[in-house]
Amino acid sequence: MWLILAFLSAAFLGIYDSLKKKALKDNAVIPILFLNTLFSSLIFLPFIVLSASTEVLDGTIFHVASGGWEVHKYIVLKALIVLSSWVLGYFGMKHLPLTIVGPINATRPVMVLVGALLFFGERLNVWQWIGVSLAVLSFLLLSRSGKKEGIDFKHDHWIYMIVGAAVMGAISGLYDKYLMAPESEGGVGLDRMMVQSWYNIYQCFMMLVMLMLLWWPKHKETTPFHWDWAIIGVSIFLSTADFMYFYALSIPAAMISIVSMVRRGSVIVSFLCGAVLFREKNLKSKAIDLALVLLGMIFLYIGSR
Repeated sequence: MWLILAFLSAAFLGIYDSLKKKALKDNAVIPILFLNTLFSSLIFLPFIVLSASTEVLDGTIFHVASGGWEVHKYIVLKALIVLSSWVLGYFGMKHLPLTIVGPINATRPVMVLVGALLFFGERLNVWQWIGVSLAVLSFLLLSRSGKKEGIDFKHDHWIYMIVGAAVMGAISGLYDKYLMAPESEGGVGLDRMMVQSWYNIYQCFMMLVMLMLLWWPKHKETTPFHWDWAIIGVSIFLSTADFMYFYALSIPAAMISIVSMVRRGSVIVSFLCGAVLFREKNLKSKAIDLALVLLGMIFLYIGSR
C-alpha cells in the first residue's frame, strides 16, 4: 500500500513541478510562493476546524490531531526546513530549464540514503553503492549537458540554489520519518495530517513576513507579479502529492529510502513536460543523464529490498 502511494505521489509531484515552472515564467517568485502556501493552507484549514469542533472526521484519514507547543515546535521546524528548500528551488527553477532541474532533484534519494547512513545507522550494500555512483556520474554528465546551454555548474548560482533545495529536501525527508516514527522506535510519533496541515499554515505566515519585508517595498523595481491559474494548480497537486507521501510514511512498514526514491520518479513527468510543453533543448544528452539517474534509483531499490 505505501509503495503504491509513493508512486501516486511521484506522478502528482511531476505535474506540480511543471505547473510551477509555468507559473514562474516572467513572474515574481516571492508572491507566487506566498500564494502557494496560502492556497495550500486553505485546503487543509477545513480539516483542522472540523477535527477540533466536531466528530465528523473522527476515525477517518482526514482527521487532524490536536496538541500543544510540545508538538507544534517540531512542526515549526519542519516548516522552516521545507520553506528553505522551496525558496531556493523556486528561484533556481525560474532561471533554469526543467530538464536540468528535474535530474538534479532526482538525486535526493542519494542524499537521503547518505543521511540514513549517518543518522539512522543504515549501511550501504554493493547495490546501493552502485546506485550512488551512478547518481554522481549522472550529475557530472548533466553539468556537461548544461554547458551547451551556457550553464556552468561550477559558477552558476542558480545551480547552487537547486542543489541547496535538493539538500534541504533530503533533510526534510529524513525529518519526516523522525516525526512520524513511533516513540518506541526513537521518533516523535506525530499525526501525519497534523504535520501536513499545520506546516502549511506556518509556512504561509512565514511567507507573509517575507512578502511584506522583502518584496513589497521594492516590488515596483523588480520583476512584476501577474496572475496565472497555474498557481492554484501548484497548490492542489502539491497538497495531494504530500498527502499521499505522508500517508505512505505513516504506515509502519514504510522505508524512507524507498519512498523518497520512488517519489523522485516524478522527474519523468517533469522531463516530458519540459520537452513537450516548454520545448527545451539538448534533450538527447539530458535523456541519457536522466536514464543514469533512473538506473541508479533501480539499483537503490534492489539494494534496499
